[in-house]
Amino acid sequence: MKKMMISTLVAAATLFAVANQAHAGATLDGIKKKGFVQCGISDGLPGFSYADASGKFTGLDVDVCRAVAAAVFGDATKVKYTPLTAKERFTALQSGEVDILSRNTTWTSSRDSSMGMVFAGVNYYDGIGFLTHNKAGLKSAKDLDGATVCLQAGTDTELNVADYFRANKMQYTPVTFDRADESAKALESGRCDTLATDQSGLYALRIQLGAPQDFVVLPEVISKEPLGPVVRRGDDDWFTIVKWSLYAMLNAEEMGVTSKNVDELAAKPHTPDMANLLGKEGHYGEELKLPNDWAVKIIKQVGNYSESFERNVGQGSELKIKRGLNALWKDGGIQYAPPVR
Repeated sequence: MKKMMISTLVAAATLFAVANQAHAGATLDGIKKKGFVQCGISDGLPGFSYADASGKFTGLDVDVCRAVAAAVFGDATKVKYTPLTAKERFTALQSGEVDILSRNTTWTSSRDSSMGMVFAGVNYYDGIGFLTHNKAGLKSAKDLDGATVCLQAGTDTELNVADYFRANKMQYTPVTFDRADESAKALESGRCDTLATDQSGLYALRIQLGAPQDFVVLPEVISKEPLGPVVRRGDDDWFTIVKWSLYAMLNAEEMGVTSKNVDELAAKPHTPDMANLLGKEGHYGEELKLPNDWAVKIIKQVGNYSESFERNVGQGSELKIKRGLNALWKDGGIQYAPPVR
């Protein structure tokens, strides 16, 4: 009986492994068949994913989607975008409505383990902060006892704000909204004393207010918010491509490879690591089920991480956010990518 039970368990495990193998690559195959990547983005956050007057989407999160399209198709424009609220985002990914979620989403243990999805890296290290009106005269988040706080529903912010006020023995009244711009309007109208969200979001929302100079971001950062792209669990091929598309941009910055010099360096790489990244040595693209010049396509069409950061949220943008934690590890930050090897 015992031998029969063991045999049955082994057979079941084998069938499970075969079934999983059969499904591996299904997402990538489907994307190649339809000819584009369906990308879930925020419903409007300047610097991260935002549509201009002509309907063209740009932003740091949008560039992740563009990088993946460049890797898969050799064309960063092969993307269709689905704007999603915080409430809608996970259902859209789980149901297959989108292939990738690149939408200021915090990597947490529960989201990574029990929701049928997996995070493919961190494209922006952030933390929750508070935006308030200058006339309130607040100097610190510790001055917010009794405040009415604007929050976006369905976000990690709700829990973190509750934890912060409880830990500091303060009271507050939450007012939730489905959309980030709705919470900003509520702050502007005086319905709320402060708005809480990721600090990057505070800077993005502030520039949309009628008088941005009348509002100040308080100094405290009350949480860790590693934000990054998310894919459905169960397709390792697709997960690996999304992950390494981001890593290619980080490695390119570290090596000094930019959209302007990538062709020159691809022809004559300076180091073995650069030769690996740019497809001149090894078969690293083939191992990812991509052309060997996949990283060249990303860098030429989207740029390295620094180019994307500065263009969208850094000194070349309205937000003027400093690199901070998002600087490379060798420059005092914590952005770091494994090598192509």
